[in-house]
Amino acid sequence: MRRLVSIQSAIVLAVVVGLLAFIAGLYSSPTPATAQAPIRWKVQSAWPPTSIVQDAAKLLVETIEKSAGGRFKLELLPAGAIVPAFEIQDAVNRGVLDAGHTTPGYIIGKLRAFIPLTHGPLFGMDFIDYYGWYWEGGGHELLNEAYQQRLKMNVVSFQVHPEGPQAMGWFKKEIRKFEDMKGMKYRIYAAGAEVYNKLGISSVVLPGGEIVPALERGVIDGAEWINCYDDKILGIDKVAKYHYAPGMHEPTTVGEFIINKAKWDALPADLKEIVKTSVQASYWNHFVKFQEKTAKACQELLAQGVKIIKTTDDLNNRFLKAYDELWQADAAKDEFYRKVIESQKKYSGLLVPYRLSYWPNYNFIAEHYYKEKIWLK
Repeated sequence: MRRLVSIQSAIVLAVVVGLLAFIAGLYSSPTPATAQAPIRWKVQSAWPPTSIVQDAAKLLVETIEKSAGGRFKLELLPAGAIVPAFEIQDAVNRGVLDAGHTTPGYIIGKLRAFIPLTHGPLFGMDFIDYYGWYWEGGGHELLNEAYQQRLKMNVVSFQVHPEGPQAMGWFKKEIRKFEDMKGMKYRIYAAGAEVYNKLGISSVVLPGGEIVPALERGVIDGAEWINCYDDKILGIDKVAKYHYAPGMHEPTTVGEFIINKAKWDALPADLKEIVKTSVQASYWNHFVKFQEKTAKACQELLAQGVKIIKTTDDLNNRFLKAYDELWQADAAKDEFYRKVIESQKKYSGLLVPYRLSYWPNYNFIAEHYYKEKIWLK
């Protein structure tokens, strides 16, 4: 009888120990051997490591990683770390990079429709309107149609980082009228390069890191990059003292987060949604940081004696007229380009007149308080 009781006690003890172990397992973290390893991507940007645009890339990566709760890790590298700045799209397509932070405007030689898809006067749309067109007016679908169907590239693209409005740029001598630019060599990008070439000004496309050396050697006479903040970091103000704003080439300009499609397709549905919402959040979070940093940097440049001068209306009007001639010619020759333009005109035709009619004019209230503090004369 005692032997039977001992056996029963042992059985009960074993059951209790087993239950305790099971319960403990429910509330404990998985061991390293059973924890799922995070997905890891290698991402390269087209920007110098100190650039405000590299800040935008960091913001996006951090937003994705925090939202993913440790399940997704992205190693971010600056321009040139693996491939040159202008070769990121090809590297992502080939799988050399998992993703890139760049702009389709760098590869308009492959498809001219990347100009209206990413930047320019855009029929009066600002960054608010562009965001609306991109997410609500078909822009996201058109950008990916451009890559996947027109260029047959194995990528998915999201427009993510607004960088503007951008200045006309920096020059070694004062520009009093349009004719003063004749004969100049001018570093400018995409739409700006196309228009200024049409206006008889020699345009040169260079990555950001090459601008100051080119100005120092006299290879170029003037350059636009981004704004007071980023231009100051590059040191453009040290080699060119006249800074002109605004420009018409990129009053609205947005870059991309481009992903290898095989890598994208392999992501779980919830991580895909995290990437999308992180892109959307980063757009606005970067935009407000961009404006504050630019305002402070412009004030610092003014205090240092840099002249920030209003671009003449004549020059800006010449730009818009030449730009209209270019997009009309391209739309007449290319069905997809025309499709993009028609989509933007439809959306802007609804939103821009509404805002012109219904929203208060920014200058009306702003000048009531700050008219005497306007820099540009």
